Amino acid sequence: MTAKIFIDGAAGTTGLEIRERLAARADLQLVALAEAERKDAGVRGRALNAADIVILCLPDDAARQAISLIENPHVRVIDASTAHRVADGWAYGFAELEANGYDAIAASSRVSNPGCWATGFLALARPLVRAGLIPADFPVTVHGVSGYSGGGKSMIEEFEKSDSPVFVETVQRGYALGLSHKHIPEMQARAGLAHAPLFAPTVARFYRGMLVELPLQLWALPGKPSPRDIHAVLANAYPGRPLVEVVGLDEAAKMKTLDAELLAGSNRMKLFVFANEAAGQVRLVAALDNLGKGAGGAAVQNLNIMLGLPETTGL
Repeated sequence: MTAKIFIDGAAGTTGLEIRERLAARADLQLVALAEAERKDAGVRGRALNAADIVILCLPDDAARQAISLIENPHVRVIDASTAHRVADGWAYGFAELEANGYDAIAASSRVSNPGCWATGFLALARPLVRAGLIPADFPVTVHGVSGYSGGGKSMIEEFEKSDSPVFVETVQRGYALGLSHKHIPEMQARAGLAHAPLFAPTVARFYRGMLVELPLQLWALPGKPSPRDIHAVLANAYPGRPLVEVVGLDEAAKMKTLDAELLAGSNRMKLFVFANEAAGQVRLVAALDNLGKGAGGAAVQNLNIMLGLPETTGL
C-alpha cells in the first residue's frame, strides 16, 4: 500500500529539502497543493485530513494551527517546528538518542523533529549525563557554527542578496546574544539537565553544514573521567547506527582542523573527541548538515520508522 504524504509548508527551506528526498520514491504518494490552494483553509484542511502522514514545515504558531485542523484520528504527524519538542504526547524524533527511541517513534501518531543545534548537542551530552559522567546540575556550555541556511528564507536572502549589508560585510556573526534561543528548552529537557546550557551559536558565510561543540574540563567533573572514558560512553551509545558515527580517538588525534562543511549534503552525523589528557580537557564536536540530519534528513528517517521501513530508505 502506498502511503500518502502531505508536506504542509513544502515551499520553505526544510520542506523543499524533504520533498527532494521523497520525490523519487515509488512507495509514497506526495500530495502537492498549488500556491493558491495553500492559502485556502478548506483545501489545506482536506489535504491534512486525507494524508497518512503529514509533515509540518511551518512556524510554531502555524504548526499548532495545522494540528487543530486535523480531525481524522488516523492521520500521523511529523512536526519540524519548535512547537512540540518538549510537549506531552509527542515522541522526540531523534531515534538514536534513547534505547526506546525507535519504538517510541514507530508507535506514535505525533513526532516532533529535533532542532539542528539540539541534535548535535544531545548526541554528545545525553549519553554522558545518562552515564553519570556529567552530573545533571553541572554548568554546561555549548557553542558552534552553522551555515546560513539554518536561518530559513530570511537569512538566506540576507546573506545572498547583493544589496544587503550582510552580503558585503559579514563573514561570521554571533547571535542569540540575549542567551535565549528556541532550541534551548529541548536541549535542557532531552539531555536531562537541571539547568539550561549556556549556548553561544554563530552563523557564517557558507550555505549548509555545522559544527556543535561541547567543551569539558574533565578535572572539574566528579570522578575525573579520562578522554577514553568519554569516548567509550559515546561509542557505546550508538552501536550499529547507520547515520551516527563516533570517530576513533586515534583518528581524531591526527586531525589538525575540522571543516564545518564536512557533512554538507549528507544525512549523517559524526562525533569527535579531541583531547589534551595532560590538561584534563576535551572538545566534543558533532559535525552534521543543518538541513540533513539536522532537519530534512531526520524527518525522512522518522517517516521511514513510522512506516516500518529501513530508516535509511531514500537517504
